[in-house]
Amino acid sequence: MSLAYELDLHNKLKDATLAIIEPRLEYKRDKTWSYWKTIDHNFQDCVQKSWNNFSINIPGKTKFLECNGLPYEAIDSGLFYEKINTRLKKNKNISFYKNTNEIDLNSAFIFNSVPLLDSKEDKLWQHFKGIEIETKKNVFDDEIFNLMDFDCDQRDSVHFFYTLPYTKNKALIETTWLSKIKNDSLKDYDEQLKNYIRNHLNIRDYKVTYSEVGAIPLFHPTISNERNKMNIGTAGGMTRLSTGYTFLNIQEHSKYIRKNIHTIKESKRYEINKKYKFLDKIFLKVLNYHPEKMANIFFDMFNNSPETIIKFLSNKSTLLQDLFIILKMPKWLFIKIFFKNDK
Repeated sequence: MSLAYELDLHNKLKDATLAIIEPRLEYKRDKTWSYWKTIDHNFQDCVQKSWNNFSINIPGKTKFLECNGLPYEAIDSGLFYEKINTRLKKNKNISFYKNTNEIDLNSAFIFNSVPLLDSKEDKLWQHFKGIEIETKKNVFDDEIFNLMDFDCDQRDSVHFFYTLPYTKNKALIETTWLSKIKNDSLKDYDEQLKNYIRNHLNIRDYKVTYSEVGAIPLFHPTISNERNKMNIGTAGGMTRLSTGYTFLNIQEHSKYIRKNIHTIKESKRYEINKKYKFLDKIFLKVLNYHPEKMANIFFDMFNNSPETIIKFLSNKSTLLQDLFIILKMPKWLFIKIFFKNDK
């Protein structure tokens, strides 16, 4: 959707046709995309809320940080879909289909956003459920969001809660796990959220107005090299593995494709900088072998300046900022894990 909008916005479909294959029956709000705003993008009018302050906490300790100049934004997917579809439906060169069987793919160039994922049990995922709640009283401070609250049951995995207060009486609250996806014992999301809202946020009178469930692979999908096909989105490796952040990477990839659309078959494959792939691989290896240490590792990472950590998490850091991040890590543990052979 982002790519189609980018191409149409810059008049790249004047002499070409675009077929969008989407099996869903309707476009409605089904997810929330959040990120640190490190670049401009086409969907600023779809931002539901932005924040310049955030917190992160572990049992007994809380950090309060400012992110002025690099606000954290949340996009409402319903507004996103409405904006894109309103524009695309005006272009007679764009058509919508439910299945690939409805079109001839032989002479087409395909942009594929469906990832080919390995379903082995040893893979790590970020899986979650979020609910939007409304309260009768003003109980939230909507000037600050909670990025990670590790003061909760870990169950031999990595678990945190995440709270985005949209107003003083409305917030999205999410329970998030970094673990093997097939561990069903971690998926009692509703009970987790109910207990957290009651016992941690001390809220008893509220109503649920929206919910979303998701799972983000913390590994790269299999990418096939085909001359007339380019993978995009998660399928194209646009998910940052240590964070799950994908939205802004998709926007940058879309701009790259738009700029190279006339020579796209010969263009170099767009990738997230290889240094992040290297660092994320070690980080996730530590997470896999030592989940009990991750709350403190995440917490200590934020001993850096907010700009340093935000740019690192958003693929925009300098080598000096990378070094600052590394110096906050338990170096001996990371070195041992780096040399540890996976079975």
